[in-house]
Amino acid sequence: MTGEGFPGKLPNAYMTAGTSSFSEFLMQAAPNLLPGRRPLPPGDYAQISAHATTIVAMKTAEGVVMAGDRRATMGNYISSRDIEKVFPADGHSLVGIAGTAGIGLELVKLYQVELEHYEKIEGESLTLNGKANRLATMLRGNLGIALQGLAVVPLLAGYDEDVADSSRAGKIYSFDVVGGIYEERDFDSIGSGSIFAKNALKKRFRRGLSSDEAVRLAVESLYDAADDDSATGGPDPTRDLYPVVMTATADGTARVDEAVVADTAREVIAARTENPYG
Repeated sequence: MTGEGFPGKLPNAYMTAGTSSFSEFLMQAAPNLLPGRRPLPPGDYAQISAHATTIVAMKTAEGVVMAGDRRATMGNYISSRDIEKVFPADGHSLVGIAGTAGIGLELVKLYQVELEHYEKIEGESLTLNGKANRLATMLRGNLGIALQGLAVVPLLAGYDEDVADSSRAGKIYSFDVVGGIYEERDFDSIGSGSIFAKNALKKRFRRGLSSDEAVRLAVESLYDAADDDSATGGPDPTRDLYPVVMTATADGTARVDEAVVADTAREVIAARTENPYG
């Protein structure tokens, strides 16, 4: 890079001490790299972009569990059968996305860098509430293209290291497209299949679930969502595709082994074959 007319010299933005927010730094140094700062011609782009659904999250006795189906759609077309929508945000939190898939995946990567950058600059991690506020700020920066049909709605869940009682350390935050933050009590779901997933969780969820019990319930709720929502993909034994399930506990974030999820999904399918109505 060059700066101040001298080849090889970094621009001043890279050399000036400033914010611990990486997205704010990008806004000054290279705003064109931020999803929401890219100009688009007038129009609605919702029908020409792949959309991701559905995500569920719930509190457990050890922290939280988050899971997502594997389907992305473009109108009535299945654009992907094996997309992943649930990711570790950092060592103790998880983020899932619904909405415009490409923008959502880019937002997740930027958010991961945002949290890592803060930790390197400040020498400590953000609180879980601080992580939710940072994600909300990034969503507000995406508002312009969201109003043109390229909206992303995330779900954040994590283990709050500042809570002494580990059984109460799991927290879930939902958002709207304008960056509003809402802390959920026990569980939540986003995406086009969320209404069906929530209805399943209402009937089966109980406080104090173990992580293993919550994994089963997450897979069941996604199965129910797929049963009524065409944009949500159910377990696919033929292609060996199953939901992505992750946990966040005092030990950190972890992806539930795919073989475990596959076995759980097959058990759910067998149970529904015997009793289709659960």
